[in-house]
Amino acid sequence: MPKNIAVILAGGKGERLNAELPKQLIKIAGKQVIEHTLEVFEQHSDIDEIAVVSNIDYIRDIENILHRNSFSKVKKILAGGAQRSDSSLAAIRAYEGQSCHLIFHDAVRPLVSHKIISNCIEALKTYNAVDVAVKTTDTIIEVENRSIQNIPDRHRLYNGQTPQAFKIETIAEAYNIASKDPDFSATDDCGVVKKYLPHETIFVVEGEGYNMKLTHKEDIFLIDKLFQLRTAEDKGERMAENTKAALKDKVIAVFGGSYGIGSHIVKMAEAKGAKLYSFSRTENSTDVSDPKAVKNALQSVFEKEQRIDFVINTSGILEKQSLENMDYDAIRKSVAVNFLGSVHVAKEAYPYLKKTKGALLLFTSSSYTRGRSSYSIYSATKAAIVNLVQALSEEWEEVRVNCINPERTRTPMRTRNFGIEPAESLLDPDKVATAALNALFSEFSGQVIDVKMELK
Repeated sequence: MPKNIAVILAGGKGERLNAELPKQLIKIAGKQVIEHTLEVFEQHSDIDEIAVVSNIDYIRDIENILHRNSFSKVKKILAGGAQRSDSSLAAIRAYEGQSCHLIFHDAVRPLVSHKIISNCIEALKTYNAVDVAVKTTDTIIEVENRSIQNIPDRHRLYNGQTPQAFKIETIAEAYNIASKDPDFSATDDCGVVKKYLPHETIFVVEGEGYNMKLTHKEDIFLIDKLFQLRTAEDKGERMAENTKAALKDKVIAVFGGSYGIGSHIVKMAEAKGAKLYSFSRTENSTDVSDPKAVKNALQSVFEKEQRIDFVINTSGILEKQSLENMDYDAIRKSVAVNFLGSVHVAKEAYPYLKKTKGALLLFTSSSYTRGRSSYSIYSATKAAIVNLVQALSEEWEEVRVNCINPERTRTPMRTRNFGIEPAESLLDPDKVATAALNALFSEFSGQVIDVKMELK
């Protein structure tokens, strides 16, 4: 059987992004973009080997990424050229003469799914060349001198993606013919096959909207949000089987664990065999706004267990008032608990979590996206939590840090501020607790994990 070799094309300099680093080395969701991409192919059971084609100036960066992640399938780092076709040709020359399939993929498409890769490999059993594309949703117009010349039938138009997969003999032959063309130019490998081997059928695998390419600055935000959405696909309705098993004997410290969502997390994790240590103002006089209290709490856990695997902070207060009516003591208290409390927990937890390569989980609120009347201080602190999580995910290589963003949830704090509301209009706190425990084992970092009500 021919080997399936993934060729990750990472030769770009990111000039359109106008950034200090090329786009494949930018961090999104706690990892560099190419790390996410390599991880997908590393974990795919049908991929036998991976080759990375890099800009020669960044080969050392690629080497560091491979060393940090222990990607065992990566066997070659090849120097790419000025054009994409040069990078593809480098891989073709490296494997020419071997029995293999080459599966070319843009390093800056980190959300490619296992399904797409599997469908490409399956199609190669019948075809010599395979592309991936999605139907266009916009009307396409041909323009010359700012005047419409033609409007093609949209139903026949697709947007191309990657991977593009080939039997090596096919892509090698196409490039050999192309090398004799003095006017040769190409933007992708299927285009080379189409032009120089016109008799060859190029089969199209259905792509996915998630499989977008990082090209412009605004794409950073979009891809980051797509990672968030994919992380939250379970929506906390059930606990993953691997989470149930993995919780056994894990040491977890929960701040705010005596009430609200925190108490549900404690009960649920204890039921799965975790070793829970709960801290709160009412339970053991632990106030997260006091860094010494946080330090002492974590130190007490470590002295008993000699390790801490996860730290969760659910502590929070809500002063539902307009700014003009809030006194400064209330403002300071809100900032101290809702924001500085998470800062204290993060700072004191890091040395312990670094040893275990554990995870920190914080809580934000749906009000972080837009400040609302009577929530000015609360909304500001919750937005600060998101920024803290995103920044720490870049600072910390050994510790994953994420935050849960639940919609309105049935908690005592909610009842105190809003009174008795219809049960069906509020999230069950067990659903939020389930999402939180699943998030502890997420491979991502720097994510806002949304937990939402089901649409009826």
